[in-house]
Amino acid sequence: MNKEEVKKRIVKLREEINHHRYLYHVLDRQEISDAALDSLKHELYKLEQQYPDLITPDSPTQRVGGEALAKFKKVTHDVPMLSIEDVFSEEELIDWEAKIKRIVPHTKFEYFGEIKMDGLAISLIYENEILVEGSTRGDGKIGEEITQNLKTIEAIPLRLHKPEQKLVNEFLHKFGHEIDKKKFLKKLENLSGRIEIRGEVFMDKKVFEKLNKEQEKKGEKIFANPRNAAAGSIRQLNPKITVSRKLDFFGYDLLADFGQTTHEQAHAIMRLIGVKDNPLNRHCKDLKEIEAFHDYVYKERERLYYWTDGVVGVINNLKLFQKLGVVGKTPRGIVAYKFPAQEATTIIEDVKFSVGRTGVLTPVADLKPVFIGGTTVSHATLHNLDEIKRLGVKIGDTVIVEKAGDVIPKVIKVFPKLRTGKEKEIQAPKKCLICGGKVVRKPGEVGIYCANKNCFAIQERNIDHFVSRAGMDIEGLGPQITEQLINAGLISNAADIYELEKGDLEPLERFGEKSAQNIIEAINKSKNVTLAKFLFALGIRHVGEETAITLANHFGSLEKLEKAGLEELYKVPDIGEIVAKSIYEYLRDKKSLKLINDLIRHIKIAKVEKAKQILAGKIFVLTGSLESMARDQAKDKIRSLGGDVSSSVSKNTDYVVAGEEPGSKFDKAKKLGVKIISEKEFLKLIKL
Repeated sequence: MNKEEVKKRIVKLREEINHHRYLYHVLDRQEISDAALDSLKHELYKLEQQYPDLITPDSPTQRVGGEALAKFKKVTHDVPMLSIEDVFSEEELIDWEAKIKRIVPHTKFEYFGEIKMDGLAISLIYENEILVEGSTRGDGKIGEEITQNLKTIEAIPLRLHKPEQKLVNEFLHKFGHEIDKKKFLKKLENLSGRIEIRGEVFMDKKVFEKLNKEQEKKGEKIFANPRNAAAGSIRQLNPKITVSRKLDFFGYDLLADFGQTTHEQAHAIMRLIGVKDNPLNRHCKDLKEIEAFHDYVYKERERLYYWTDGVVGVINNLKLFQKLGVVGKTPRGIVAYKFPAQEATTIIEDVKFSVGRTGVLTPVADLKPVFIGGTTVSHATLHNLDEIKRLGVKIGDTVIVEKAGDVIPKVIKVFPKLRTGKEKEIQAPKKCLICGGKVVRKPGEVGIYCANKNCFAIQERNIDHFVSRAGMDIEGLGPQITEQLINAGLISNAADIYELEKGDLEPLERFGEKSAQNIIEAINKSKNVTLAKFLFALGIRHVGEETAITLANHFGSLEKLEKAGLEELYKVPDIGEIVAKSIYEYLRDKKSLKLINDLIRHIKIAKVEKAKQILAGKIFVLTGSLESMARDQAKDKIRSLGGDVSSSVSKNTDYVVAGEEPGSKFDKAKKLGVKIISEKEFLKLIKL
């Protein structure tokens, strides 16, 4: 064959191979044997080796290969990969639905039920049909690019599939009355532009068992469960190791506009374009069907070829899902209904108290090691002295330990009848076990604290918190390095980090010229920071990431926050009395202020760009449901424009925004003569 003939043959071979991949992985059908398919792949490989310039990124031969990477690049997700709220009982599931019904009352909810896979969430980006980027979820906003490794997974298409007309007709017969048919057919015809698929990489149970046997034979570490094995396999720098692990994939979301109106349609479209999804997923007309789906999967889970830890219920209507919005880092319109928490009995061998960054001493039970949910558990939290008293637990007791998802294992029950008489009462320490400082219990609080603000443990935890990813994000400064620097007398607080020089680090154990240089570069990189990250990094008690963002957006600068009085802090949205008091006291503590001033000499805090404060000084009350946005979105918009939102109507209220079916607040506003505006007038007011 001449080159032109080879080119045509290559195109046909690729189409044939992709056709059989689609049949096998998406439609669960097989028309030819594995041997025959391997033969086609082998012919394609030989022709491409003969003419390397004809190799394309979407060729089936490109699933394996490529040099091992030195490290993974970071990838920013255009749409954050958010987490899902967990519930563990029927009562909690009903409560979840009741909460979202309050946001959109008198709305009929239908769901799409999915198997909650115990694997690794990933994102696949296709440009003009071709897979161009694959990445991990990471922290939801930033993940790691693992495209080479994902290409090794046969279930993931390298090129999106154009379906047969018969399958398109079947889709339209089922969903044609609900979907934008014109947009759907146009998008399906060319599959142009950016299409993002999100899904789960997982490992077959049998593959997992085989892998562990091989690991054991080699004398290497065995994996605790298929999820860890999948995560470890997908993050191999060498893709040839990844392909040997035989990973699988299910898609669960489509981020592209095909004219779809429901999540069920999104799954059906994914199948049409060659993306495999879980065949057990199903439409559920109400919450009772979600419960029935959960019960069915729970009973069948042992027979499934993959691990699952529950089911997911998603609001099927996409507009309604968007309207419900997000609270924190969790969309309101989706819930994970987990299987009953896994439990086991064991014996408490000892109880020790660990010191946190705020000085709180937490009792931790040392357990006789026990296997729960795929991992060996040897420690469990006892939370505080009140919980110890409530449980009536003693050292030597036989107890039930619960491990719910990724939550820290905890002791939930004691068996007093199994006592031998040798059990010991748990005594609260009178002195800090780290520094010997006095231990106190603050009025109205359940925790006990080390009163010594110079306690080594508090110092270390504070610095670890400061350099963490959510804080100043100083890569390389982990707990071991932090401890080493404190012991060497090089740092005693966060500000000292910015005084470090390369020559200070090089003489230390485990440090060399390159590692010392890397740390210094990471420190220098952190010197430009947002106000929100800086506030979180300070470790002010009760100030988490969300509260730090709220403070940054409200005050706009550190100077304004420092000048804020207690009353002013109370008025900040979502800042309660306890949080406000904690912030106020921190910013008036001499040691805290010295730390901030020392840090400011090295750090540049970016200005918060605020929207024009056209609603400054205005107080709003919302009643009824809004059509254009969820209530929390409306509140955020009002606050971003300088206004305040109140939950009750008074003479001080400037506007009551009345949506559909307003409640008693509407009547009270009329009685008090407060101005009532419609949703349309509200949108005009905020210039939307």
